[in-house]
Formats: sequence, structure tokens, C-alpha cells
Amino acid sequence: MNLKFTPDGLVPVITREYNTGAVLMQAYMNADALAATVDSGYAVYYSRSRQELWRKGESSGHVQQVVRILTDCDRDCLLLDVVQTGVACHTGSYSCFEEVIHTSDSVKPQFTAKTLHEMIIDRKNNPSDGSYTAKLFEKGIDTILKKIGEETAEVIIAAKGAERENAVYELADLYYHVGVMMAHMGIAPEEVEAELARRHSNPKVE
Repeated sequence: MNLKFTPDGLVPVITREYNTGAVLMQAYMNADALAATVDSGYAVYYSRSRQELWRKGESSGHVQQVVRILTDCDRDCLLLDVVQTGVACHTGSYSCFEEVIHTSDSVKPQFTAKTLHEMIIDRKNNPSDGSYTAKLFEKGIDTILKKIGEETAEVIIAAKGAERENAVYELADLYYHVGVMMAHMGIAPEEVEAELARRHSNPKVE
């Protein structure tokens, strides 16, 4: 493949979920790991600490089926598009890239499901006095599920009464509390998106 390996014979690899575009992890490959990945169809990396090849998910079952391998313009970095089974991070998180260390105040990105997830994760990891989200995590799953039940009922009442504006408001409440439950369980939005993509690609599932 005419890649530019480091003097140690390695090339950095960025791995992302093919169905959602979510960045999952960063690791390294040597020539043998790359060959094993191509031959097996599953991601195989090189461990710098153990100095040996390791197949992602070999012990956990969280394997990465490779869809395609790309290289950058300098041919000194690889990008793996994979279908992730389970979670990618050894901490139990879906992605290794979940801790926000800086957010620009001058740029206001579109508020998305991922934005909400990151905000909830930040409240979970950095609880502050007066934070409603932090209090939900402190009270535990029973309280979180109770709130989901209450908000679901509010959505049903608004929809039954054809109150469109109120339905949107109540749906936002429900969406938020479901997001808290997902964070509590370690479920990332990308996992749900990947499941929807799987169903979309299999007409029998829809």
C-alpha cells in the first residue's frame, strides 16, 4: 500500500462507525496488523505497551467489522470505517472521545442529539450544586424511569388533545429524560442510530 510508517514501523489509525460517522477510537497498526485486518475483515491493531498484535473485541466480543480502509493525502495515517459491535472504549463508553475539554463560546453549533448527550455526560462527570441533571443521576435509575413514565404520559395527553405546540414541549422533556437514562446505562446516541441503520438496511426488520 506504500504507506509511510514511523521509524518504529507504526502508522496511527482513526476508527469510526461506518453507519453514523461517529469517531470511536485511535490506535496503531504495523504492517502485520494491517495485513491481518485486510485478511480477516476485522480490525487488528498493534499494542505498543505489549508489543504484539491484538484483535479488537477478542475478549469482550466488541469486534469491529471493517467496511473500508482509507489513507490521508500524506499516506502516514489510516482511517478505518467499521461496523462496531457493542462499545469501542475499554471504559465501557461507546466512543473513546466523550470527554469535552473545551467548547468555543464564539461558535454556536447546531444543537443535536450528540450535543445533548455531551451536556448530560458533562453533568454526570462534573456534578454541580443545583444541577437538575446531576440530581437525577444521584437519585438513580428508579427516579429517572419514573420521570420518563411521567413525560410519556404528558406527550400522550398533548397528542390526544391535538395540542401540537404543547406536544413539542413535552416531547423535548421526554427526549431529555431518555437521554439521561441512556447516559446512566452508558448508551450513546450513535448506538441507537446504528441500530436504526441496521434495520433500514434489512427490509425484513422494518
